[in-house]
Amino acid sequence: MSESPRQRPVILLVSSRAHRDALEDEFRSRYWRDYDVRTLEGIDGAADAAAALVQDGHPIALLGVDHSLEGDPLALVDELRRLSPSSRRIVLVSMASFREALDELRPALAVGRLDTYLLIPQGPRDEEFHTAIAEYLSEWATTTSGPEVAGVRIVDDGRQPEVAGIRDFLDRMGAPWTRYRPDSPVGRELLAEVGQDAPLPLVAAFDRPAITGATERLVASAFYGSPRDLGDDYVADLLIIGAGPAGLAAAVYGASEGLRTVVLDPEAVGGQAGTSSMIRNYLGFPRGVSGMRLAFRARLQATRFGARIFTGHAVDAMTLGDLHEVSYGDGELRARAVLIACGVRYRRLGVPALEALVGTGVHYGAAASVAREMEGRDVMIVGGGNSAGQAAIHLARFARSVTMVIRRPSLGETMSSYLVDEIATHDDISVSTCSRVTDGGGDGRLEWVLLEGEHGEQQRMPIDGLFLLLGAEPGTDWLPDEVVRDARGFVLTGRDIPKDRWRDGRPPAPLETTVPGVFAAGDVRAGSMKRVASASGEGAGAVSQVHAHLAPAPD
Repeated sequence: MSESPRQRPVILLVSSRAHRDALEDEFRSRYWRDYDVRTLEGIDGAADAAAALVQDGHPIALLGVDHSLEGDPLALVDELRRLSPSSRRIVLVSMASFREALDELRPALAVGRLDTYLLIPQGPRDEEFHTAIAEYLSEWATTTSGPEVAGVRIVDDGRQPEVAGIRDFLDRMGAPWTRYRPDSPVGRELLAEVGQDAPLPLVAAFDRPAITGATERLVASAFYGSPRDLGDDYVADLLIIGAGPAGLAAAVYGASEGLRTVVLDPEAVGGQAGTSSMIRNYLGFPRGVSGMRLAFRARLQATRFGARIFTGHAVDAMTLGDLHEVSYGDGELRARAVLIACGVRYRRLGVPALEALVGTGVHYGAAASVAREMEGRDVMIVGGGNSAGQAAIHLARFARSVTMVIRRPSLGETMSSYLVDEIATHDDISVSTCSRVTDGGGDGRLEWVLLEGEHGEQQRMPIDGLFLLLGAEPGTDWLPDEVVRDARGFVLTGRDIPKDRWRDGRPPAPLETTVPGVFAAGDVRAGSMKRVASASGEGAGAVSQVHAHLAPAPD
């Protein structure tokens, strides 16, 4: 069950004779230690050479195709994508032909035929070029390659559904992990430390006591300790509930402006956005950024300014007062101001037979850690939003087939056009419209689902993985009644609050709720745009309103 040894990853370059020496020198000088850099000259035989590498078990991390090749270099890129779907695909363009090449490359990039195009370096130390290459190699290693060093060791026998959630949490936090069977040398060693009868799964990491009977939340709470570590007398200036884009942006701005800032989240940092395999329309990331990378960088930024982030702690109640008090299971935390940024959660499918298989073939969310296990298998995604589209494109790198199931007549009604266009270029992704999943089952794990069409027709389909991204509902049941919500549970703020709840005839601040000092931002807020960029903007904007609330009253 542990990762098997793999061949050294390959960087495969297909170049014209004119650029071969320059490209080979550029890549070998930087990447030879960790990658097997191979250069082919000309289009003829390139696909056969790539197929032979794949057949021999050589993982191809990156494909670089020279745009000046005679023939059709983009057709070669398409063929190489089919041979090695997980590889990152880059078209390399000379400065002399760059302007002419753009007319062909821009539309190809827009529909996902390649990951990016880059200028061939004209001299040494082209750091912009190598930054792009390093980012793509890092994304490939994170999402495709097994870890070289096991920071976290998981012992299970394959029958514990909790392992799926634990692995997904670790991947989203950027923590490498390896699984071991109980009868493996590592498994026996760890079980000897805690007792042979200890409940599985067992999780050991970072020289801390092993966790037996581990769950995602237990592992999450072990990462950053407990808010109790702050002390019984601690009072936060700003307590943020949720570590998605809105919460992280608020943590960065709040902590950088001197507020004692604390963030609580029951799961991994990043929220639903953290599960996205690639966000391509976020400002400042022209090559796209994975949700995990975005969350990782925001977490580092917030903690560098002094914010305290605690995962694995779910808020279950809030008591209002001059100091608002939040309960999180086995403790309480007081704050002068609270930002509700807990986002939304996926709606449940509600099919008992499939709910019983969650973690063993059925997954809520993108479950990026499971994607590479779907290699050569058939998977299904239920949902038609952007998260579902990103999951489909990511899973298509591994799976034999991806079927998207939506209730509406087309993806375009709920999904950004750039994702719709990219999905259309994938032969391995099909869309079943006006359909729903009504049943499923298997012997210990998912093996089949029942799909029902618009007119009641039914089709039993063999499926190895079912990923449910069913739309959103707010997790606001823990809020007191004084914090007014709409009929769906989303928190009302500013002028959306009924006038009879305004104070002194004036509306609260744009992101303030019906309770002074309690704010809401991001997906949980009624009327929000439900996009990563807008959530980040709201989180940052909330901090200025928190400052206004905390400022001493004028004499």
